[in-house]
Amino acid sequence: MMGLVEVETLCRQYTNLEDEDINKLCEVSKNLPLIADLSKANIFIDCLTKEARHAIVVAEAIPKTAKSVYQERVVGKFAYEAFEPAVFFTLRTGKQMFLNRAITQEGKTVEQSVVPIIGLHNNVIGTLIMEKDISEKLQYQNEMKALSETTETLSEILVSLTENRPIIPEVMGEALFLLKPGGNLLYVNPSAINLITELGHAHCKLGIPIEHYIPSIKDIVFSEEELLMDEVSISKKIFELKKVNLKQEGKLAGIFIILRDLTELREKERELIVKSVAIREIHHRVKNNLQTVASLLRLQMRRKVPEDSKIYLLESLNRVLSIASVYELILSGTKMDEVDIYSLIEKIGNMLVYSEEHENTNISISYKGSPLFLPSKMAVSVALVVNELIQNCIKHAFVGLKDGEVEVSFNHEAGVAKLYVRDNGNGILPSAKPSLGLDIVKMMIEHDLSGVFDICNTDRGTTVTVSFPLEGG
Repeated sequence: MMGLVEVETLCRQYTNLEDEDINKLCEVSKNLPLIADLSKANIFIDCLTKEARHAIVVAEAIPKTAKSVYQERVVGKFAYEAFEPAVFFTLRTGKQMFLNRAITQEGKTVEQSVVPIIGLHNNVIGTLIMEKDISEKLQYQNEMKALSETTETLSEILVSLTENRPIIPEVMGEALFLLKPGGNLLYVNPSAINLITELGHAHCKLGIPIEHYIPSIKDIVFSEEELLMDEVSISKKIFELKKVNLKQEGKLAGIFIILRDLTELREKERELIVKSVAIREIHHRVKNNLQTVASLLRLQMRRKVPEDSKIYLLESLNRVLSIASVYELILSGTKMDEVDIYSLIEKIGNMLVYSEEHENTNISISYKGSPLFLPSKMAVSVALVVNELIQNCIKHAFVGLKDGEVEVSFNHEAGVAKLYVRDNGNGILPSAKPSLGLDIVKMMIEHDLSGVFDICNTDRGTTVTVSFPLEGG
């Protein structure tokens, strides 16, 4: 029972999961001990954190039928993508990963299999992870305990860098520090020397404690975590810090530190966020301005104007509202400057068919298609085209009929989008004259979308076909 409380507490503190997803994880966690015993492996549940940069272990089970891979509990600890890429691949794609090598939180190599845990809304809410001790497969180290091969080998390589062959770290851009167990410098590469110089130290001497040069990372260096990744601020710069405790024969042999400068990257991210906010503010103002224009047109229609003029004001009003729909969908969505065309078509169609009265005719509308996101510039053109075509059906197709149906379908393949607007009305009369609406459709399709369109009578009415390239003309 305490384990379920722990799962719920960690999920609420570190993830964005909803109550129903947390409840499902609690149900899954009840079966972990049985799965661990059957598979003779350590079993875990990992979930993405709120920032989606790391994962958090919310549940675990240790097998009674085999030796545990871990010496300590890992529930509540973070998992990093650099050490467990299969976990993050499954969290983001929902695909399974089997028999992969991974590095545990204690720096040991294991055989790892990962399957997604799917929530009630068909989204990935976590991963079920199985980790097995693979020491028997490593025949050349039969006496190796708890898979310490990775850290021991790394330790030997790093120690050799202080002697004869420091070629690789000499050309690396990251600052590399190899420390003795007490934290004194054993080896630094040129990038590390440059960093220490930038921090105001004239010289970098081996044997000096690293906190003498970089005091802000002292707590991280001497933390008990075998593997640790974090972002730290050093002299107004942002660095990604990776720390690995190096062990030989179960004892601490040294500490390996990597510092990568993220200052420029974080500054660019900040600039993108500022630009994103600015673009959304522009979209918001455009939407408000269009709604103001629509309000003015409605006021004009309520005043004493000739009945013949009202129809033209209504057509103009619908065009303005169709364009405004583009910006409403941008502001309600997650993409900065793109619109789901299927949702846009549905919004415009419902506005035209269900919000207006049609003389003596009951008109219905249906939609078919798949989601497709287009830039706002193209979406505005598509919005006007859809508005004119549906409005044309309402105005001309069902004269003298009691019922009418409009069907709008949309698909895309091989870089070309196709839009179909069909009605079961009277069809096009030979005496029909070109209208302003069709002139707008022609201009938008040919000039703005670099596409083509066709209108023809069918057995059930009229079909308009529009096709245009998704990447422009």
